[in-house]
Parts: sequence; structure tokens; C-alpha cells
Amino acid sequence: MSERISLLRAEEALLRPGVYFMQGNIAAAEAALLAGCRFFAGYPITPSNEIAEHMSRRLPQVGGYFIQFEDEIASVIALSGAAYAGVKSMTATSGPGFSLMQEGIGMAAMIEAPIVIINVQRGGPSTGLPTLVGQGDIMQAKWGSHGDYEIVAYLPSSVQEMFDLTIQAFNTAWAYRVPVIVLTDQRVGQMIEKLNVPDYNEIPIVGRRVPEEPPEEFLPFNSKYLIPPMAFAGEGYRFHVTTLTHDERGYPSTSHKVSTKLVTRLIRKIRDNEKAIGRYDSVSTDDADLVIVAYGITSRSALKAVKEARREGLKVGLFRPITAWPFPYWGLKEAVDRGADILVVEINMGQMVRVVREHFANIVNIHSMTWAPGEVPRPHDILMKIKEVYER
Repeated sequence: MSERISLLRAEEALLRPGVYFMQGNIAAAEAALLAGCRFFAGYPITPSNEIAEHMSRRLPQVGGYFIQFEDEIASVIALSGAAYAGVKSMTATSGPGFSLMQEGIGMAAMIEAPIVIINVQRGGPSTGLPTLVGQGDIMQAKWGSHGDYEIVAYLPSSVQEMFDLTIQAFNTAWAYRVPVIVLTDQRVGQMIEKLNVPDYNEIPIVGRRVPEEPPEEFLPFNSKYLIPPMAFAGEGYRFHVTTLTHDERGYPSTSHKVSTKLVTRLIRKIRDNEKAIGRYDSVSTDDADLVIVAYGITSRSALKAVKEARREGLKVGLFRPITAWPFPYWGLKEAVDRGADILVVEINMGQMVRVVREHFANIVNIHSMTWAPGEVPRPHDILMKIKEVYER
């Protein structure tokens, strides 16, 4: 009876449906709790600190646990342990801390542990600009650890999306058994604006796929499944988990046949589902001669620039990737097929433009507006670049 009472009290402590005025980082923390997160492992770093601070207070109220570890490496590795114990878990960090987490992200990819990482990007490289905006972790999010693996990374551009995409991050992590990153930036993380929290029955919550075989027949990495069912510690399933290349039982192997089967499956479970996972938004791209590609806080400036360009008679549209990885190239294809040029605007020296070129080089003209970290390009700055490119 006492356990039931504690569960009821935990549910009562969750953020209630309604309209709030909230910071992006706090919205992400509250969303994590609603998604079922009950463990946070982290280490303080600007500009993500509000997430850890909020979770340290809120997790005990909902029956969860908060631990500040000695560093970011220990933090991210603890998430995989929590996942195998059956607990939804997350961490939050920024530039230097995200760099330290890369080995743990690769580990989670290899053992297929569903974990969530919020990276509130700041100016870099190195210590860089701890309190100012940047978007320089696009490539690191995908390629930061070594070897071949796949992750998913979301790009929120508002407080509402910090909330919505954090919940989606947990659902995707547990549906596909992969590390998922909420790749936001300092401005979006620390801005305060309207947040609408829907009724709980409107919030989809995804859990693991439960093993159907009895324990004596269970294979933890059974290749007959693209995404194997997951057994938790303490459920009677005895199996081996290692970061070495492993067979279906989880035991290390140097066989090329085993390596081929394992790594191919790790890649395919995301690539084969890229259109189910990938998301984007577009504005006025149907007749555009020039399509702006922008994400995060930069997309908000770009949208205002596009609207002004339209008022001045220029046929310009906006394509906003909501997933960095997998990149939703198919959303751009129709505009490209019509011959529209592309202009990528981002707060770095040209990262996502490389991804766009990978898909559309030699098909249309692809232009880049790079912007050093520390501030957001104003709509006027982007409009001037639009006019320069448009005249060509």
C-alpha cells in the first residue's frame, strides 16, 4: 500500500498540464520527468547548469535519483548502467563536457543502451565562450566517437520544442536502443517564453521491447531483430554485456562474420528508419528560387529575413531541419528538383553545409553564410546575404 501511495505522490509532483512562462533548460528538465526519467548523472557546466540544478531538486520529488559525478565521463557511462537496470536516464552538458563524453556515447551505441544527452551548445573551440551562443557541435554529435555507429540528434528552436523534443528523445532512445542527443544552443536553452503542456494522455511514452523468449533461450543481441528486445538486470536473464565486438550472446569475438553482422545492424536500425525518425519544417519553399537552411536559434532570425525578402519580392523560403541526424534531406529534394539554390546559415564555420553538399552537390548551387560564435546573426545580416546570393 505504501508503494502505491508513493507512486501517486510522484505523479502528483509532475508538471501539470497548462500554459507556463518558462526557460528552455527548465522545460527540458520537466519534459524528461514526464517522459519517465528517474535518474540524472551530471557535472556542472555553463550554459546547461539550470537542467542539473532543477533535476537535483525535482527528481527526489518524483521518486528519482540525482548524482553529481566527478566528471562528464563518469556521468555518461552511469547512464548506460541505469538503462540496463531499467531506469530512464539522462545528462546535460556543453562543449568541453560533450567532448569528454564521446567515449561513453560510443559505448552506449555498442551495447545499445538507450540514453539521452542534452548538449546546450556554446562558443568554442576549447573553453571558448562559456556564456555565449554557438552551433559548432553538429559534426561532433555524429562523429565524436570512433568507429561506425548511428545516433539521433534533435535541434530545438524554441522553449516549446525543448519540451517536446526532450520527450521525443526518450521515446526514440528506447524505441531504437540508441544514444539520443538534444542538440540545442545557449540562446534556446536560456531564453524564457511560452510553454504549453498538453494533457498527459496526449503525451506518447515509449518503453522497451520486452523479451518474448524464456531466459534460457534469450540472446541479448539477437540478429533476427533489427532492434533486439531488452532484458533488465534482476529479471532472471543471465547474459554478457561488453563494449568489445560481440556475438548474439554478448560474448567478445574477433570473427569478421560477427563484426559484419553486428556493425551492419547497428547502422541499419537508424538508416533503415531515417524517414520515420527524421523531422523538418519548411516555410514558403514551394515556389522559392532560394531556400535558406537554418536550425536552432539561427532559424528564428532566418525566418524574419525570409519574410522581409518576400515583402521585397524575392522568392525565398526556409527549410529548418529538426533532426540534425539523420539529416532530413528528402524534405529539401522537391525544391532542389525545381532548381532552387540553397543558402545554409549557421553559427559555425560551415558544418551543416557539408551535409547539404553531400546530398546535393553538382545538382544545385549551395552557398554558405558562416558566423563566428558569440552572437546570433540578425535578420538584417541574413537578408543582406540573401540579396547578395539572389542577385547571382
